[in-house]
Amino acid sequence: MRFLQNSLSRRAMVGSGVLSAATIGLLAGEHALAGSKMVATDTAGDVAILNVALALEHEAIAAYQIGAESGLLTADVTAVAVSFQSHHKEHRDALMGTIETLGGQPADPKRRRAYERALNVASLKSQTDVLELAARLELGAANAYLGVIPSFGNRDLAQVSARLAADETMHWTALAQALGKSLPGKALMFGG
Repeated sequence: MRFLQNSLSRRAMVGSGVLSAATIGLLAGEHALAGSKMVATDTAGDVAILNVALALEHEAIAAYQIGAESGLLTADVTAVAVSFQSHHKEHRDALMGTIETLGGQPADPKRRRAYERALNVASLKSQTDVLELAARLELGAANAYLGVIPSFGNRDLAQVSARLAADETMHWTALAQALGKSLPGKALMFGG
């Protein structure tokens, strides 16, 4: 969420374009919709939102790669990390395709060293440290996706953002369980 808040002003997140069925189809993984004709609109705001989401996905992919290669994870936990990373790669690919379809330029990932510094990888000394980092990133991504839902004029795109948030929430839940954390005591803990 911090990255999202620092990267775009609320005004930039609102955007002025309306997304076509093709764009929604790409994000939702509905390739039949993606074949629809694009409606010519001003989509700069939507591309900006999608690029912030793409940056979050790049970060998650890098974090899971770093965790998997750290030597700190058991084989079972590494398998889960790689599985979650594959979800983030699917998110990345869908976001990149949508951005390109809208005529935008997808954000490039940073170099690994930049992620290592930003994630404070040097402080990771145990499997628990890696899992806690992953859980923080997943919670932040869930909240970021939920946070932009009101910014979309197109309800279909808002639904896609909610679907992405659901994936991030599922990841967070599995990681919290692996860390032995109890279920949240209160409702409405996401998106606030």
